[in-house]
Amino acid sequence: MPLQRRVPKRGFRRLQKNQARREEFAVVNLKALSEFPDGATVDPAAMAERGLIRPGFKVKILGDGELKTKLIVRAEAFSASAREKIAQAGGAAELIEQVASE
Repeated sequence: MPLQRRVPKRGFRRLQKNQARREEFAVVNLKALSEFPDGATVDPAAMAERGLIRPGFKVKILGDGELKTKLIVRAEAFSASAREKIAQAGGAAELIEQVASE
């Protein structure tokens, strides 16, 4: 039997053990946060209430768009450009620390 038929086929499929370690984030751009009033605290519960994300997901804020209002944004992850734009608008980007469940 030829070698290519004897060797196991793994391909580029994601293996189960790697998929279990991968973190899934709900992505929100800064332009979606511009609908919140000035001085508001934006957390995952507030975003879910407005329909920006589904409840129960971790949130990552990306820097697409401009932010004109001063907001306190709480999320599990931020891109570097999102942190800069939030700070330029006079707001604050706060990380939500997750407790390890292992």
